[in-house]
Amino acid sequence: MYTSFTKIATALCLSSLALASHAAEPANCAAVSFTDPGWTDINSTNGLASVVLKGLGYQPDVKTLAVPIGFEGLKSGEIDVFLGNWMPAQQAFLDKYSGNKGIEVIKTNLEGAKFTLAVPKYVYDAGVTDFADLAKFADKFDERIYGIEAGAPANQLLQDMIDKGDFELGKWSLVESGEQGVMSQVRRAVKRNQFIAFLGWEPHPMNSSIEMNYLTGGDNYFGPNYGGAIVQTVTRANLSSECPNLGALLNNMTFTLTMENQVMGAILDDGKAPEAAATAWLQQNPAVLDRWLDGVTTIEGKPGLAAVKAYIQ
Repeated sequence: MYTSFTKIATALCLSSLALASHAAEPANCAAVSFTDPGWTDINSTNGLASVVLKGLGYQPDVKTLAVPIGFEGLKSGEIDVFLGNWMPAQQAFLDKYSGNKGIEVIKTNLEGAKFTLAVPKYVYDAGVTDFADLAKFADKFDERIYGIEAGAPANQLLQDMIDKGDFELGKWSLVESGEQGVMSQVRRAVKRNQFIAFLGWEPHPMNSSIEMNYLTGGDNYFGPNYGGAIVQTVTRANLSSECPNLGALLNNMTFTLTMENQVMGAILDDGKAPEAAATAWLQQNPAVLDRWLDGVTTIEGKPGLAAVKAYIQ
C-alpha cells in the first residue's frame, strides 16, 4: 500500500513539474518588437525570427530604425530585440547601453562576418589592395568613399579616418546612402568599369554577385581579418527574465553565413518579402528548427517544434 501511494505521489509530482516547465508565457510577452536598420542581413534574421515567433503564437513587429534610434528604443523599453549588433563596429553603443544602462547581450548569433572597405576586382588588380593605395588613385575615385546610411557606426569610423587625414584621405568625402543605394552605385560603376571604393560586408549577396576584393590596412578602424566581426543578439533589459520562453528561443537562435546569404539573395534578387524568403528557406531546411526550438514552447505552453513546423507548411 505504501509503495502504491509513493508511486502515485511521485507520478503526480513529476506531472506537476512537467506542467510547470511548460507554463504559458505571460500575456504581456505576446507582442515582440524588433529594430531593423534597413540592412538586408537584419531583414533576413528578423524574417526568420518573425516566422518562428508567429508559429509559436507571438506577434512580432519589425520597426525600421537607424542604429542609434534603435538602441534608444531598447533603452526605453519601446523595442525588445536587436539581432544585428555588429562587433567591434558597434562597440561604442554597447559601452553606452549595456550592463544596467538599458540593454542585455544575449549571445553571439553569427561568426565569421566581414566588414571593411572593398573595391571591384578590376580596381584591386590595378593596384588598390590596401587602404594606403586609395590616395594613389584619388582622381579615379573622385576622392569619394561610399558608406551606408547616415548614423551607422561604420560611417562614423570612415568619417573619423577622413577627419584625421589617415592614408592621405583628408580631402576625400564620405557618401552616405542606404544599402540599396550604395549597391546600385557599385553596380553602375562596375558596368562602366569605373573606380569605386565602398563599404562591403559578409553575409551579403554582393559577395557572389559582384567580383570584389576587401582591402587590407584598415585594422585600426575595423579590426583584423578584413574587419572580422561577430553579430550579437541584444534585448531590452530584463526581457529574458520577464519572458523566459522568448528568452530561450533568442538564446538558441544562431545563424550562418550561408543561411543569411541565401535568405538575403531571395530578398534582393527574387524580390521576396523577408518573411516569405524566411519561410521558403525554413521549408527547405527544417532541421535548423530542432536546435532553435529545443526547450521552447508555444506562447500557450504547448510543444513548440510541432507548432512551427505545422505553421510553415
